[in-house]
Amino acid sequence: MLRVSKLTDYGTLVLTHLASFPERLFSVTELAQVLHLNAPTISKVLKALGRHELVSSVRGAHGGYALARPATEISVAQIIDALEDQPFGLTECSATAGTCDIEGDCRIRANWQRINAVVRRVLDDVSLADMVQPTPLATEALLLRRTPERKSTP
Repeated sequence: MLRVSKLTDYGTLVLTHLASFPERLFSVTELAQVLHLNAPTISKVLKALGRHELVSSVRGAHGGYALARPATEISVAQIIDALEDQPFGLTECSATAGTCDIEGDCRIRANWQRINAVVRRVLDDVSLADMVQPTPLATEALLLRRTPERKSTP
């Protein structure tokens, strides 16, 4: 099953909240209350997002966190890269070469790599701004616009 970690899910939730109010700074406490998550988890997420320059922070009594750049310039792939422990890949060998004993003789590795590349492109094409949309239909429409139609053979 393909699945992102809870931390990545929480990070996406934090980022979409920040993107919904781009003119505001949010404290860890405020984000924890609004999103119903605990403050240590929010802090961990924000630290990782900050290391990858997806959020910026302002210190002080009126400080907090905000997006480091516009939501249209942050992709879901970048969020996953910032918060997942391992490089993106649907299989171990499509993420990191040299991790499988039969890699040299594998007949399906190239296909997994091809599938991995397609999924990665889709994740690159979906922005944080798309994720803020109130319904999944907006994202589905975006994906349909960006995905070339397959030609059916008679």
